Formats: sequence, structure tokens, C-alpha cells
Amino acid sequence: MASEKVTEAPEEGYERGLGSRQVQMIAIGGAVGVGLFLGAGANIAKAGPSLILMYALAGVIIFFIMRALGELLLYRPVSGSFAEYSREFLGDFFGYFTGWTYWLMWVVTGMAELTAAAIYVNYWFPAVPRWVTALVFLVVLFGVNLISVKLFGELEFWFSMVKVTALIGMIVIGLGVLTFGFSAAGDTASVANLYQFDGFFPKGVGSSLMTLQGVMFAYLAVELVGVTAGESEDPEKTLPKAINTLPWRIALFYVGALTVILCVVKWTEFAPGVSPFVKAFAVIGIPAGAGIVNFVVLTAALSSCNSGMYSTGRMLRTLADNGEAPRVFAKLSSTKTPALGITVSVLFMGIGVVLNYVVPEKAFGYVTSVATAAGIWTWLMILISHVLYRRAVAAGKLPASSFPAPGGSVCSYIAIAFLVFVTGLIAYDADSRVCLYVMAVWAVALGIGWKVMKSRTPQGGERDEPALEKVG
Repeated sequence: MASEKVTEAPEEGYERGLGSRQVQMIAIGGAVGVGLFLGAGANIAKAGPSLILMYALAGVIIFFIMRALGELLLYRPVSGSFAEYSREFLGDFFGYFTGWTYWLMWVVTGMAELTAAAIYVNYWFPAVPRWVTALVFLVVLFGVNLISVKLFGELEFWFSMVKVTALIGMIVIGLGVLTFGFSAAGDTASVANLYQFDGFFPKGVGSSLMTLQGVMFAYLAVELVGVTAGESEDPEKTLPKAINTLPWRIALFYVGALTVILCVVKWTEFAPGVSPFVKAFAVIGIPAGAGIVNFVVLTAALSSCNSGMYSTGRMLRTLADNGEAPRVFAKLSSTKTPALGITVSVLFMGIGVVLNYVVPEKAFGYVTSVATAAGIWTWLMILISHVLYRRAVAAGKLPASSFPAPGGSVCSYIAIAFLVFVTGLIAYDADSRVCLYVMAVWAVALGIGWKVMKSRTPQGGERDEPALEKVG
């Protein structure tokens, strides 16, 4: 049986400065990002209206993943949760590998968000080079993350508020166009747009399934709630609430918004590189609306980049606490933020600025595929850890969580099978397959790093006991 010391919330030195409203909005913000606002354009062109079904299918799997994570979080809420659970249930190496891979995911996601933000600014200022815009945003968000977790939480709260308000507004306006026929799109807006242009699966079921890799990228960051566990004021209450509201967020913001947009504007008018929301408002005939939506999608990109800086610093500190990264990353600044870890992560995110300078047209596609592969690994570790945790509970070796996942391990097995299937799709697609090569190189590099670390410090990978002292 696990000791009380392990199962209660640990004190990790962070400031517990994230209140309920901030954790809720971080959860919402994580579920609504640039993958929806920008990436959906390319996916609509590939799959047509059937993309709605792909988002709904992937959304169900994401809920399974989050309920598995929720059960683990209420068993033992710690910052850097996935790495900790991988370490506990699969071994030190898997904790090390998962921690570094999640760090990689957010670094490359940060690159993608900076790229998207630069694209959005080009809408108003086409003469400004993308790399300049990306660099400015990188520096500003870096400063915010160094100051305090409260400032990060407050900024994330308002970023998410803008996204949520705008999405609801877009859905209401779209329903108004469909119901009352006003605007320039009134004559052509119809539910029939979902099937009358070569059917619901215009490019075939195979093409629709191939969009799942892009759809899964859109859902990256929903697990960020797990990283906030160490800085939440009351994780026992805020985390279950944030996770249980996920289904309606997916139904409203992804399935609902895309359904309305594809009813208002026929799918053949969408193209890669253009936000479907900006396009919809332009077709409706509200020029100012397109500008407003462009501002909203800009905040979505900055929100995700902001979250990336937050999570990478925390993950590096978790790794340092376990002897799997330089010890200097374990130190907190006077404002109780892992300042050095954030700084190093931001320097790596700066590669995104370079990509925008060298290959501005391809930068977004390159980094999103790598981020998706890293995200799939993280989700798989959550699910496998959950299955093993449930086995330990059934055997009486560990206490039951106060937030059990419905269906027990069955839903986790279903989600594991789905993620393996998506990985197969990535391997099949020549354009996205490169990310698996990148991940293979990454795995070799981490394997070498592990061998070197263990040869120098045989105790590396073992937790520092002080990090698990009971709160209060």
C-alpha cells in the first residue's frame, strides 16, 4: 500500500497562485488553439464536411485520455504529472523519456504558434517580415512568464476569455445567417452545404481519416491541466471540474463551430493557410468581422505559446529534481518560477523565428507534425500508466482515486488503440512521415543521454525525497 506521504499533494516550492477561474480558463484555452483556428482550413480542403465527424471522434478519445489523467491526478497531484506517473508505473527511463518528450512537444508547439501569430499579423501588416513579428511576441511572453505564475494565469484567463467569447459570437452569427438569411451569404447558407457538394465524404473515407493527425494536433494542450496541479489552489475541486467540462467544450467549440461554418460557407471555398473563421466572416460580408476574428485567432496563438513557456519550465524542473536534467534547472527564482528552465526553452523556441526567416511557407507544417508525434507519446504514457494504476488498485497495492475514470481501463485501451492507428496514418502519409524520423533521432539522443547520465550518476532518475513532502 502506498504511503500517505506519496498520495497527498506534495509541496514543490511553487506558489499555489492559480485559482479556480484561471484553471478553468486554462483548460478551455488548451482545448481551443491554433490547430482549430488555422489548421482546420487545410483539413476542410482535404476532407470536406466529414471533418466534423473526425473532430467528434477524436474528441471522444481525448475525453478518455483526460479522465484517465484525472484519476491519476487525484491519486497524486504533482506538477509534471505525466512524467511522474510514467516513472512510477513504467520505470525511471520512461519518466525521463516522457518528461523530455513533453518538453520537446511544447517547444515545437511554441514554434508553430509563433509562426501562426506572424501569419495573422501579416493580415494587417503584409510588409512586416514574419520573423520580426515572431521575435517580438517571443520576447514579450518570455517576460510575462518570468514575473509570476499569477500573471501567467491572469493573462491566460483573458486570452481564453477572448477566444471563448468570439467563438460563441461566431456560432450565434452563423445561426442567424442560417435562420434569417441576412448577410451576403444568406442566399447560399444552408444545412444542405454539408452534403450537396459531392456528399459528406467528398474525398472518400480514407482522405477523411488522414486528417486525424491534424485534428489531434488541434487537441494538443488539453493535458496542460495536469501540469497546473502543483500550482492550483485547490486541485481536489478545480481539476475534476475542468476535466468534466471538456465534452461540452469540444462539442461547442469544435463540432458546433465547424458545423455552423460549413453550413454558412460551402467547403470548396476553404484553403490551406487561411483561417476558416476569417474566411467565413469575409463571405458573410462583415469586413470588420474578419479583422476581429483575425485578432481572436492571434490571441489563440499567443495563448498557446504562453502555455508552452509555462509548461516547459516546469517539466525541466521536474526532470532536474529527478537527476535527469542539470541540477541548476531545479532552482526557483525569487518569484517562485523556474526562470532558467523557461529561458532555455524560449531560446529553443527561437528556432521557430529562424524557420520563419528561412522557410516561412513551410514552417507551420514542419513543426506541427513533430508536435503531434510527441503529443501522441505523452497521451500513450498517460493511458498506459492509468491501466497499470488500475491494476495496482485492484490488487490492493495502491489506494483508489477520488475521481475514477468511467469504464475503468476499458476506455484507456480503446484510446491506446486509436492513438496507435493515428501513428500508422502518420507513417503512411509521405508529408508527415518525416516527424517519425525526427522522433527516432530524438529517441536515440535520449537513449544516449540516459546511458551517459547513469554512468556518471548511477542514482540519476531517483526522486529527491524533499520534493514529496506533504503540503501544510
